[in-house]
Amino acid sequence: MPRGEFLSVLTEADRHELAAVGRPQQAERGEVLMARGDTADRVLVLEAGRVKVSIPTSSGRDAVLTFRGPGALLGEQALVDESPRSATVVAVEPVQLLVVAASSFRSFLAARPQVALAMLAMLSARLRESDRRLAEFAAADTLGRICARLVELCEAHGEADATHGVRITLPITQEELAGWTGSSVEMTAKSLRSLRSLGWIVTGRRTIEVRDLAALRGRAP
Repeated sequence: MPRGEFLSVLTEADRHELAAVGRPQQAERGEVLMARGDTADRVLVLEAGRVKVSIPTSSGRDAVLTFRGPGALLGEQALVDESPRSATVVAVEPVQLLVVAASSFRSFLAARPQVALAMLAMLSARLRESDRRLAEFAAADTLGRICARLVELCEAHGEADATHGVRITLPITQEELAGWTGSSVEMTAKSLRSLRSLGWIVTGRRTIEVRDLAALRGRAP
């Protein structure tokens, strides 16, 4: 489980109590788990699998905010400010979830102030991440932004392969990568071609293998 995700800060007793007030649920790839504009009537705890968090844009394309993996807490921001959901969460592969009603989750936090503080720290870290991305968008070109996201994917969803490179295990499409970097699909495809020609990456259908992570780091902002 990635360090810093919600489940990683809970004790075994906390996890047991959370499971007691929630209900398990499964979803297949492509299923919408939360929709922008929905009422914040529950939170989701991701136990297995990964999801995409995105918002629609005026162009009709989705802007991808982030991807989350096992241990992540989803829907907590709308729960805290009691506003409609600001983003849509979609499974990018089969997932297992714990669904907790908003009232039950608030009671869970009220009885465990240390968990509530950990959740606030997590929200603060996500805000810092958002600020960093805004600065990156202002300073970097498309190729630089794509290199930065590939480095992030290697760190969060990468496995060493037989070529001494890193295989990105997240099944991401060019359209999703474009939405994540604020780029057009055409510019994203052009950037990936450039990285392939340099020998830094190898791509397939929904697969990316990074052959020179140090080079990507050097090109990223």
